[in-house]
Order: sequence, then C-alpha cells, then structure tokens
Amino acid sequence: RVVADLPAHTTLSDGTMTLDEVPAAAREAGVDWVAVTDHDSVHPEIDAPVVERDGVRIVRGIELRVDAGFGRLDLLGYGVEHTGALDAEIDRLQRDRRERGAAILDAVEERLGVDLDIEPRAGLGRPHIARAIDESEAPYDYAGAFDELIGNDGPCYVARDVTPLDEGLDLLDDACALVGLAHPFRYERVDEALDVARESAAIDAVERFYPYGRAVDDSRIDRLAAEADLLRTGGTDAHERTLGVAGLTASAFEPVRDRLPEAVPTDGSATGDSAAAATPDEQD
Repeated sequence: RVVADLPAHTTLSDGTMTLDEVPAAAREAGVDWVAVTDHDSVHPEIDAPVVERDGVRIVRGIELRVDAGFGRLDLLGYGVEHTGALDAEIDRLQRDRRERGAAILDAVEERLGVDLDIEPRAGLGRPHIARAIDESEAPYDYAGAFDELIGNDGPCYVARDVTPLDEGLDLLDDACALVGLAHPFRYERVDEALDVARESAAIDAVERFYPYGRAVDDSRIDRLAAEADLLRTGGTDAHERTLGVAGLTASAFEPVRDRLPEAVPTDGSATGDSAAAATPDEQD
C-alpha cells in the first residue's frame, strides 16, 4: 500500500483541501505521511519541517516553478526550514501572483462582460479563475476556460515572473532536507528536464510515481536514479481531497524517510519515528 503521498496541495494555493482536513483524508486513504507542497509558498500553519497531526506525519514543503531557459520546471522541496532568502523570494512571487491574477481577471471580465467576484490575493492561480468562470454565466466550463481563455496561448493569458533555475536550486538546497524534480514526463522537453536532474548537485530526487499526464517511462527513471544517485519520490499531487492514488510503499519510502527530520507533534514536543510501523496536476 501507499504509505507516503508526496506531494499534495491545500487552499493556500490551488487545492480545495484545508490543512486541517489533511489528516482525515490521509487516514481515509491509509496514508501515514503527506507532503504539503503549495505553489511558491510554505504553509504558515505547519510549524516545523515535519509535524505530526492526529497520527499523520505532514512534511512541510514547497512546489517552486523555475525558468530553465528551455522551459519552465517544477521543483519540490521537502522538509523546509525558513531562510531569509527563500522567504523573500516567496514574498516576491506572491506579489507577482496578485498582480498577474488582477491582470487576468480584468482581461476575462472585459472580454466576457461578467463579474467573477474574485479579489486578487497571494496564492491566486489560474485554477481559481477557471472555477469562477465555470460558475459564472459565461459559456465556458473549467476545461473550456483554460482551452479558450486563460491557457498559455489564450487571449487572456498573462505570464508569471518565475524564479530562474539556478536561483531556485540554490534557495531550495539551502532550505530543504530534500529537493526533487516534479513530474518529468509532463514537460514538452523531457530530455532536457531529466538532464537538469542528472547534472544538478542540488537535486536529490526525481518523481517516479504520479498518476497523470504523459505515461512515465519507469525504466528510464530507474536508470537515471541509479546513475545519478537520485531518490525516487511520488504522490497523488492532490488538488482535491483524495490521497493515496499514487505515492511510495513502505520499502520505497524508507530511503526518503532517512533524509527527513524527525516529526514534531502539534504540542511542540519531540516524537519518535513511526515510519517502521508504517488528480492531474493543476496549471497555476
């Protein structure tokens, strides 16, 4: 069974599950560990790199989008410690999200003649806007909003000012217990994405187990992991409430667990290691 679902998203970014709902969703799925990796943000209610809530280990993480030159990649940081540099970049990214969200909202509302009743805020992403379009009187559902309006080639699309690759790697390398490349076969230029994982000293892992997008070439990931001494991670990448669709079994999780700090319960006292007892990705 899947014991570790790494990563998942909450309402802090483009998920629909609150942090308080994560333990119950994990128990329902039979999952012992969940990484909360909201987009370009570290959840402020997770008080340590790994915490225990209601018997579930929650890993404080981040999903950071970076510009690699040939395209944009998603990096996953697990077991995050706050640093001044990372916090400053998160603040910059969230300001950019607010400004970019406002620009997309203005373009959509002017084009469609509707009021989407959304205020630009930190964490605002295109999924929020697509849901609002779907719920409005406009003749577009969620998928149609992306396809016809706010997708990368759409008339209402506005690009984000994301972190450069080298800077993102440095930031996460300094702050995280573990840094991984997310969903490598989701990128248009898979070879170049895998080369980043192979060649960067800051990357410790590559995602192998995830349930969406282009089919994963398992043998290729396994070869890369062996050649570059990378760990293999994975998870549902939940944006809804369902966990455990993909992730790590107890044996697959063991080397990842060895890199993570001990869990701290919500009362702040130390706890021992219990590991031995142990949706498609949204467009932001």
